[in-house]
Amino acid sequence: MTVNRFVPARDLFDRLAIGLSALCLVHCAASVILLAVLATAGGALLHPIIHEVGLAMAILLAIVGLGKGFFQHRRPVPMIVGTAGIALMATALSVPHGVREAAFTMLGVACVAVAHLLNRRASAEHLTL
Repeated sequence: MTVNRFVPARDLFDRLAIGLSALCLVHCAASVILLAVLATAGGALLHPIIHEVGLAMAILLAIVGLGKGFFQHRRPVPMIVGTAGIALMATALSVPHGVREAAFTMLGVACVAVAHLLNRRASAEHLTL
């Protein structure tokens, strides 16, 4: 019988990235709602620097977390899904604020979160073999 255990140090970046993805989803949803209700509060949350810093953090965590996982388990799917998610998030920076930007961002964030979940599972399976 194998026990599926995650080694905290090994999946730290995946857990951080999943948490960042969740925060990003909350931020996007809150921004859209607040923009519709209170234009001034929504404008503050939609400031470009928030998106640029968030994208930079997502890229850094993806490189470290997904990269470490790939070199451990050699499964390309988490890296491919994560790269697609980062590309969608980067695309969101090139479109005007609004529904299209929010859609690109949230779809990208969801892809990155799924990639990190797949990475954690692949790493855990690799460790139990």
